Amino acid sequence: MSQPMILHWSPRSPYVRKVMIAIGEMGLQDQVRTVRTVTGGTTPHWELMKINPVGKIPTLELPDGTAIYDSPVIIEYLDTLHDGPKLYPAAWPERLTALRRHALGQGMLDNALPLLSEGFRPPEQQSEPHKELWRSKLVACVAALEDEAEALASSGFTVGHLTIGVALAYLDFRFASLSWRDGHPKLAAWHETFNARPAVQANMPVDDR
Repeated sequence: MSQPMILHWSPRSPYVRKVMIAIGEMGLQDQVRTVRTVTGGTTPHWELMKINPVGKIPTLELPDGTAIYDSPVIIEYLDTLHDGPKLYPAAWPERLTALRRHALGQGMLDNALPLLSEGFRPPEQQSEPHKELWRSKLVACVAALEDEAEALASSGFTVGHLTIGVALAYLDFRFASLSWRDGHPKLAAWHETFNARPAVQANMPVDDR
């Protein structure tokens, strides 16, 4: 057996979860070894920064020493290593649709993370205008996805579906009070099918603080 790839990993990162679900969808579990890597906060992870100067996870180390980051790049690379249905369609306009959906899901995560971080600050230091801005963007994204839910359900599973599914699950994980399913029955129904996928069930988020 060839030397496995190494994925710097955390069970609570939605960006890592995207990669882990992709690995499961592609059937590459035996080719990747996960290493628990703690980043964030105010302490630099110097060892990780030797291979990924950004110092973030996920980071994928190849057997030849090459480091790949971040999640969209890792998933696109892994998509070249299997013969099954591709998460990144080769043909246009299907590829454009997948990339646009990916950008929407990624944008949701990029708004959810600072909203979460702001909540960890002392109450007197939190910015309510910023929190409202991030919440408003999340609400707008969910509304747009309700309009697109039937198209999501009727199209083949891509990196766009993956990222949107993970983003909605992250709202469940960290922002249950948003109750994103309220008023969005089509999107909620689609997300049930996403959650039922074996690769999704095998990679549920866990807060191991």
